[in-house]
Amino acid sequence: MLEVNETITGHSRIDFDKVKVRRAMRKIGAEVRKDARRRVARRAISGAGEYPGRRSGALARSIKAKVFPSGFLVRVAPYKTAEMDAFYPAYLDYGVLRDAAPTRLAPGEGVGRSNRRRRGQVAEERAARVAGGYRLAPRKNYMADALEARRESVRVTLRSALLDSLVPR
Repeated sequence: MLEVNETITGHSRIDFDKVKVRRAMRKIGAEVRKDARRRVARRAISGAGEYPGRRSGALARSIKAKVFPSGFLVRVAPYKTAEMDAFYPAYLDYGVLRDAAPTRLAPGEGVGRSNRRRRGQVAEERAARVAGGYRLAPRKNYMADALEARRESVRVTLRSALLDSLVPR
């Protein structure tokens, strides 16, 4: 997430022409979206710690920029599309562990009348699952890197748009 704060002095109350601000936000979103799509466009099998490779192009097409109605916020992110059965950008980001998730305990296997796991058992099982390794190791975060690469460009574009959109009172 990139947060840009700009201070403008000499005004008691500031009004903005939202049309100009929204236009700048669309431009910023398009820049970051293009950079993120470029990072996942490599046609290859990706390994752990690399950007995801492209097989069908669904991931690249799912990266969209949406400007909020207020005009002062743009969100660039991969969204679930109709061609995805599951939201697999999350699988690429966090990885998939080799072993299955914990199942319900068999009757009498747990602690107490409610048959629950003992204190710390869930953490131990999770550590054992992580030690078993990943079936799909986490990939490099292409969205954060695209945003970081465009940080200065975004700052300059936004500052100039805010100064141009000031409405004197």
